[in-house]
Amino acid sequence: MSRSRAIALFTAAALCARAQTNWPALPYRVDADWPRLPAGWTFEETPGVAVDAREHVFAFHRGRHSIIEFDRDGNVVRSWGDGTFVRPHGLRFDTEGNLWAADDQGHIVVKMDALGRVRMVLGRKNTKGETNDTFNRPTDLAFTPGGDFYVSDGYGNSRVVKFTKEGKFIRAWGKKGSGEGEFNLPHAVAVDKSGRVYVGDRENHRMQIFDSDGRFLAQWKHVGSPWGIAITPDESIFMCDGHNNRILKLNLKGEILGVLGSAGKLPGQLDFVHHMAVGPSGSIYAAEIKNWRVQKFAPR
Repeated sequence: MSRSRAIALFTAAALCARAQTNWPALPYRVDADWPRLPAGWTFEETPGVAVDAREHVFAFHRGRHSIIEFDRDGNVVRSWGDGTFVRPHGLRFDTEGNLWAADDQGHIVVKMDALGRVRMVLGRKNTKGETNDTFNRPTDLAFTPGGDFYVSDGYGNSRVVKFTKEGKFIRAWGKKGSGEGEFNLPHAVAVDKSGRVYVGDRENHRMQIFDSDGRFLAQWKHVGSPWGIAITPDESIFMCDGHNNRILKLNLKGEILGVLGSAGKLPGQLDFVHHMAVGPSGSIYAAEIKNWRVQKFAPR
């Protein structure tokens, strides 16, 4: 697809979706009994969540037991990470089942294996920068089928950085601003099967789309503020909007297919929904900052 054709397609879809105001409710129900924390355990601010192929759920939060693994029924399997992270932020699995964490105030991203052992570190802990091997408050990661990956970087820098599977720098793009290819807090990143890169440009209240080399393709300004992005195997896009306390489902054209959640403190409501993940069952797991929790929304 040519760049001009791609831009026309995305722009037309955005105009169509902007005209729609009555989005349907997504057919999910909250599981108010999930998860089951042991007596005396609690989440604190919970910015990250990831799900593996077994539908084990990994919560990343800013208190004790910073990474907690749950089985599919919500029972604790194990925890680790105390003292490793300065300020937990994003959590993702790569295509080989390794778990990656973004520590925004630690200025690092960390690769861990299935046992929680550290296998790779990018950046220097507690050392911020904007070089090929340093970050300034990174926020999220996304992986290509071949294992190359992107880091959204972040609160301090305003760029996306691409690395090989082995952790070698490939390229970076972006700077502070509101123009095409510029960012005001790149907060989330995801990749579709065609290699397009979706960046949640949080404080510019838009999603930007790029090719795999960082060339701008389009922007969606009708979706609100993208805090977290998840693309499912059928290429549905789920996006959490922490400013508006909702989760949206979109297609690859940017059309909004449905909405989930509303502002509040009760089960099923959201307050600063920060990141999310979708499990093999189709269940949505939403991590919240102000409500100190991960919620499970199961398909009806």
